[in-house]
Amino acid sequence: MVLVQRWVWPLWRRALLAAAVIGPLWLVPAAASHAQRSLPSMGDGADMTTSDERRLGDRIIRELYRDPDYIDDPILNEYVQTLFQQLLKAARERGELSQELEERFAWEVLLGRDRTVNAFALPGGYFGVHLGLVGVVSTRDELASVLAHELSHVTQRHISRLIAQQNRQTPLMLGALVLGALAASKNPEAAQAMMVGGQALAVQNQLNFSRDMEREADRVGYGLMAPAGFAPQGFVSMFDKLQQANRINDNGSWPYLRSHPLTSQRIADMHSRIPPGAQAAPPPTLEHAMMAARARVLMRPGVDAWRQWEAEPRSAGFAARPVAQRAAGWYAAVLSAVQLQDVAQARDGLKGLDEAVQSDAPAMRQARLLAAEVDMAAGDAPAAALRLAPRPVTAAASRTALTAADLGLGDSAPVASGARQSRDQNAAPGGTGRPELVLRTQALLRTGASAEMTGPLQNWVASHPRDAGIWQLLAGVWQQQGQSLRAVRAEAEAQAARYDYAAAVDRFKAGQDLSRKSAAAADYIEASIIDTRLRDMQAKLKEQAAER
Repeated sequence: MVLVQRWVWPLWRRALLAAAVIGPLWLVPAAASHAQRSLPSMGDGADMTTSDERRLGDRIIRELYRDPDYIDDPILNEYVQTLFQQLLKAARERGELSQELEERFAWEVLLGRDRTVNAFALPGGYFGVHLGLVGVVSTRDELASVLAHELSHVTQRHISRLIAQQNRQTPLMLGALVLGALAASKNPEAAQAMMVGGQALAVQNQLNFSRDMEREADRVGYGLMAPAGFAPQGFVSMFDKLQQANRINDNGSWPYLRSHPLTSQRIADMHSRIPPGAQAAPPPTLEHAMMAARARVLMRPGVDAWRQWEAEPRSAGFAARPVAQRAAGWYAAVLSAVQLQDVAQARDGLKGLDEAVQSDAPAMRQARLLAAEVDMAAGDAPAAALRLAPRPVTAAASRTALTAADLGLGDSAPVASGARQSRDQNAAPGGTGRPELVLRTQALLRTGASAEMTGPLQNWVASHPRDAGIWQLLAGVWQQQGQSLRAVRAEAEAQAARYDYAAAVDRFKAGQDLSRKSAAAADYIEASIIDTRLRDMQAKLKEQAAER
């Protein structure tokens, strides 16, 4: 395993019995006393309840939110979350997802700015995806197959089942293993010294995912593909890709291989599930090609890679490539130019991108969002805000379809019904999604005219109360309007959404102090909300401390 990786790593997955955590190291202070205090109480080894599993997941995810490799990119986040929600809906309809699990678990997907081809599931319905995975998969179906596999680990309660198998393991032994894994991110030699020799090795071996559970996740995940609107062949092609990497390219960048042993039996089982005469897997969509390009650029591969991608559309033979490759090439060129602060080159690249995607509505939307990012990079926030202004949407129209006037590219193609349905949950008022909401608010904050975003942002957090990014934007909007008390409360809610209850308590207390100095009638209502939320956060903080 590559020790410079930092987000989540396999040993934590095994030590905390997190279903299929497969990824790089995540930096946490590696003091022995801290590690032992932070370990959850495993009780007497009985099956873990859904509430206990959720609490364990909350504690782990709180550290992920603090990690510098965590990325809240609204565009990629929406794309991955849309695929995940389609699978979640299929699991519900097929009876794989019980009502208790759906209500108690978080069902959140986080992105990590890591180059490894990886994804993971955690206790409590938390999932993570590395940008390296998004950047390497050829189609949305391949990405969905990985998400379906990880989702199935959670719906089948593999975490609690593993805990039941480990009833003889003590928290102290687990603590030694976790401590060694933490130390490995700083000093491999120290990690070897901290691991308790044969005992730690035995724990690691015993906590590995069983092959039976892997096969079950394959089977259940495969069954979700078609009902969720994905080609089941994506499961097979992803397995073939992983197997090829295992033979010739496993240089540490494919952690998925180590946590998910690819036996010939599992591969053959996936191939056998494709019915004879089945149609070939669909080609990559333009939107997926663009999102894969975005993931590769945002992995921060370095200036040399950005310059190479920026120049690629000018290379010989580029114009003869398939349209998906051209769309990805232009998208990577524009976004790389933004990273290099070459705004003129970025604007030129937008013209080529527009030509490549003019017949595909979802891809046109992504081009429009990228154009707004270029406007922002050029310091033209008013142009970005105007570009992202909500359009009227009829009942029959897609929430993601763009009119021809959006980009001036002629008639736009209708969006498939599956794409319409999957985007509805991420739609904001006016027929736009979370990316438009985030980018337009950022643009209007720069112009000092963000007041009009108050209503849309409030509506969003009303239905997505754990969206820390939107709460933070709302804090900025209220601060710009001189509503300091509301701004402080929004900052507190953002901390609460990241499970940092200590920071939330601090901000709510600051809100209390501020409310005592205010005589405005509206502030009395806000002060009452703050008092109630403060008590909630103090109770959660006390519960959190008791678990240690």
